[in-house]
Order: sequence, then C-alpha cells, then structure tokens
Amino acid sequence: MDLRIFTEPQQGATYDTLLAVAKATEDLGFDAFFRSDHYLRMGTVDGLPGPTDAWITLAGLARETKRIRLGTLMTAGTFRLPGVLAIQVAQVDQMSGGRVELGLGAGWFEEEHKAYGIPFPKEKFARLEEQLEIVTGLWATDPGKTFDFHGAYYDLTDSPALPKPAQRKIPVLVGGHGPSRTPRLAAKYADEFNMPFASVEDSERQFGRVRAAAAEAGRGDELTYSNALVVCVGRDEAEVARRAAAIGREVDELKLNGLAGSPSEVVDKIGRYAEIGSRRIYLQVLDLDDLDHLELISAQVQSQLS
Repeated sequence: MDLRIFTEPQQGATYDTLLAVAKATEDLGFDAFFRSDHYLRMGTVDGLPGPTDAWITLAGLARETKRIRLGTLMTAGTFRLPGVLAIQVAQVDQMSGGRVELGLGAGWFEEEHKAYGIPFPKEKFARLEEQLEIVTGLWATDPGKTFDFHGAYYDLTDSPALPKPAQRKIPVLVGGHGPSRTPRLAAKYADEFNMPFASVEDSERQFGRVRAAAAEAGRGDELTYSNALVVCVGRDEAEVARRAAAIGREVDELKLNGLAGSPSEVVDKIGRYAEIGSRRIYLQVLDLDDLDHLELISAQVQSQLS
C-alpha cells in the first residue's frame, strides 16, 4: 500500500509551507506529494494568505525535491485550455526528471469561478472527455508528427504536440462517484482510478463499476485503484482530539469517514481498503503546520504497511 500526502492549499498556505510539507513527505519515505487545484477557500477558514496555483507550485517543488511523485487531485478542467495544460504538465515533468502525474477532473466549485472570472460551463463532463483525449493525444503523438482534434468544444489543427514529457507516459488519474460516465472515462483514459472520501463499501461498488467498464473496453486489470481520505492520527486519545479540533472536525466523524484514531486503528482501516483492491491512499492532511503528524504516520502507520 502506497501512502501519499495530499494537501488543500486553498484553505491557507504559502509556497514555503507547501515546500516544508513536500520535503517532509520526501524525507519521511512517503510515495508522493499531491495538492488540490482550487482558488477559493471552503468553509469558515480565512484562507490567508490566499490561493496558490497548482502547477506553479508543482514546478517549484519539481526543482526542490528529488524522489517523490508530484501531482494533482484533481486539476480542474475549467481552469485551463487542454493544449496549454498539456504543455504545462509536460514541462513540469521535465523539470522533475519524470515524476509528475496528472489528475484531471471536470471542475465543480462554481463560487471560485465567479470569484476569479473563470467561465463555468454547463457541459463540464463532455468537455472533460475532450480534454482527456487532447492531453493524452498530444503527449502520445510521435516526434515530428502533428496532432489534430476537431470536437464540439476544442479544435486543434497541425499541432506539433510539443513539448514531450520526460516520462514515456505520464500517469493520468480519473476519479469520482459517478456510476456510469466516470467509470467509462477511467476505463478509456486513466492509469489510476481514485475514489475520494468514500466508505469501504461505496469504494468497492465503484471499483467494480470501473473494472467492468475496463473489461468492456478491452483493458486488462492494469488500472491502479486508490482512495483519498482525511487523516488524523494520535499517539493517544488526547492527541487525536487535539488534531481533530485543529482542523475543525469531530473525532467520531473522522473515524467514521476518514482515517482517524491511534496508529493501530488507522492501519486496520487501511487494511479494509486494501482488501477491496485499493493499492494507494492519499492522506488528506489539513493542518500543514503539524509536521509531527507526518512523522507519526511515517513511523507508526507506514512502517506497518510495507
């Protein structure tokens, strides 16, 4: 089971804070550092000092880390034209020496679009399908050849399909709870399917839908299945309660809906996800100043999963 650190910088974080978390992620032996792609805080937090851009952040981290994978859960398809996104991600992949992964979603948070003047189209899912085809098609085009695409929303003619990523193929993540269109997109375009913030039972059902869609598409069992879950671990009940309070959550709710409690409790629950085929957990870390939390997870949770 791979453990990856997943951050939500729109809730309030500077680049320096994210760098400290990324370096801790690397030093403590975690597999990857991922971040959300949002421009507006959620809930009652003030979000200060304001948002950071996902791919600018990852470009910086690409030059300041050596080993960990870097990526997004999920890049919002509404934020970037697909041709531009393909260039950005390929460049960051080159800057990292081939350590980038792209999670791409339709975009959903209407308020942040209004706040920053970003169009929020009604037909987001149909656009996402075209975006996935364009981004993966540009990267897959042989050097010296051109890429063309003529869809309902995007039109590319004689694209040189450059630059190329450092990796032969950048892993693409698709995720979500949708019962039909989401599994179909994952089966067609994804290397990994991610089920965010869901129970073991709901994850098992959705994994089954994706497996069925992949089989129908003629794919084998090569997809990686993963979950994203909030994490709150403590050496004792008081430490769990303190960490829950710091992120404005209740311990019982976190234990029900996330990975919370003692290291042994969290290891046991991760084991339940592993039993249904999940091979990777994105640990949503909400208090980015609490690096001792990451040290505890590394020493007493991750060490039991290897």
